[in-house]
Amino acid sequence: MSADDEWINRSQLMIERWIAEDLDRPEPLPGRIIEAMRYSALAGGKRLRPLLLLAAAEYLKIPADRVKPAALAIEYVHTYSLIHDDLPAMDNDDLRRGKPTNHKVFGEALAILAGDGLLTEAFAKLAQLTQDDFPAQNVLYAVAGLAHASGAHGLIAGQTADLAAEHHNIGLSALEALHAKKTGAIFEAACQIPAWLTGNRGAAAGLQGFGSHFGLAFQIVDDILNVIGDSVIMGKSTGTDVSLDKATYPRVVGIDAAWKMAYHHQNLAEESLDKAVGQADWLLALLKRAVNRSA
Repeated sequence: MSADDEWINRSQLMIERWIAEDLDRPEPLPGRIIEAMRYSALAGGKRLRPLLLLAAAEYLKIPADRVKPAALAIEYVHTYSLIHDDLPAMDNDDLRRGKPTNHKVFGEALAILAGDGLLTEAFAKLAQLTQDDFPAQNVLYAVAGLAHASGAHGLIAGQTADLAAEHHNIGLSALEALHAKKTGAIFEAACQIPAWLTGNRGAAAGLQGFGSHFGLAFQIVDDILNVIGDSVIMGKSTGTDVSLDKATYPRVVGIDAAWKMAYHHQNLAEESLDKAVGQADWLLALLKRAVNRSA
């Protein structure tokens, strides 16, 4: 096993432990809301967004434990988006991370509330960083940045555009703009949060470029795997993009061209980083894994 793989595996286990410890709490009221939140938050997954945040922290020489609340925050936002994305009114998926989707286990109403709970908990976690010697002004900047990335100008805008694009033929520029928000915005925030917390605006610009191109490369491969991937390996249904008549890269440009675009964005992501800032090995390892994957 390479040093990169060891770091990724070790960090994934650490993130799993952080989530389990954070959501190990009694139910405040009847209704199973914490159980529903735990179900999706601890259902496995690549933990790619908190891994990127930890890799960006390493890049800026920030110890992992100092950004633990931020790593939880970014994963909670992502998990909330998956719960809501799987709902019958959205993508209507039955399988996520190899398990029945949240609404299949807990019902639609509790699934919606579990997503809402994780989203609001994310900002509570970020706010905790004022207690860990990050300047309050920098923490506020990070809170605002994540809110923008996950809100009506970021993730939500992308999700809305994705729904509007169903059953329509859209061009490549519109597709890229859609995914820059739906997927790229949270990747950008994950990469930038450590820079925001330390007030390093110069590094934040390079990390934003890295996160943006990372997100597009990741989404292109995701679209390809939805066509050619194995649902057992991926832990979620395949072929759903075609059945929902979604706008995807294979549909717009074809699979071969889509692969070329993924590699192009991989190269642009690498070029965005200033190697003089710090050790970028973990960021580059995650980028390579995101493109060269089967799930």
